[in-house]
Amino acid sequence: MRTVTAVAHRGDPYRVRENTLPSLRSALEKGADAVEVDVRLTRDGVPVLLHDSTLKRLWEHDRPLSALSADEVRGLTAGGVPTLVDALEAAAQGGVMIDLPGADTRTVRTVVATVRDCGAEERVHYCAGAATMLKVRAADPAAEIALTWTSLAPPRRALLDAVRPRWLNYRFPLVTRELAARVHRDGCLVSAWTPDTRRSMRRLLAAGADSITTNRVDLLTALRNE
Repeated sequence: MRTVTAVAHRGDPYRVRENTLPSLRSALEKGADAVEVDVRLTRDGVPVLLHDSTLKRLWEHDRPLSALSADEVRGLTAGGVPTLVDALEAAAQGGVMIDLPGADTRTVRTVVATVRDCGAEERVHYCAGAATMLKVRAADPAAEIALTWTSLAPPRRALLDAVRPRWLNYRFPLVTRELAARVHRDGCLVSAWTPDTRRSMRRLLAAGADSITTNRVDLLTALRNE
């Protein structure tokens, strides 16, 4: 029987602030197989969980993360922005999908080294576009990769050979039975993001998606188990 991986997008963001430890724990308690988190570096090179480049949207401080030390981030957010180390510990009972928005080579190497130092390689996979995933592959030849792909046209074979993704990661409206069948024939699994309605999730399950990333992981796990 095909098993669909339920990935919680930034934790449980409809109920708990995204990319925080309580949000990750809430998602895992609701049945998520893995949590998706966004990781960036502070000024002093500490990987922390934050999707945006600034603290403005979530924490009401219009300060760029890259200009702040880890201690400054901790003070401005009352400890609300966790480090990657803390997140890996909090999600110890599940998988972790690390998104790397805008990552440069230093960020990728630091994040990969942190995952390795935490002994979490077997439960972590990485997602982002081709340029970033090539950096991940260079930093860790054994890394599990979900290559984010935004076109119906398939990736070129040379790119697939270089990145060696396990997953192709699509925006959910792009995923059809035909696309899923083609990706499977090419030797990859299909990952989709981020459907939040019952109808969209059911369509993806029927289409053959292997992993679904959603803000409503409790709904996804309920539908998956029907």
